[in-house]
Amino acid sequence: MAGGWAKDGAEQEQIDNTVEDALQRVRSQIPTGEGLKECEECGAPIPEGRRQALPGVRLCVGCQEAEDAAQQATSPYNRRASKNSQLR
Repeated sequence: MAGGWAKDGAEQEQIDNTVEDALQRVRSQIPTGEGLKECEECGAPIPEGRRQALPGVRLCVGCQEAEDAAQQATSPYNRRASKNSQLR
């Protein structure tokens, strides 16, 4: 049951949109193509095992960890939703 100006089912729609946005963000970060033998950030060699486990890998473990930490700063709010639903 929605309240205020929100239509019925608005809560589920917001949840679905938030999940879909997160999936699109993650899918866009999957590396594609041939992997590199050296990290594109620092130039360190990328071990053969890592290149086999992650086709298309472009970063060494250290640089990947730093990039993953930076990616955690994404907003948990669905900005496409109505302001009314975010005020609750």
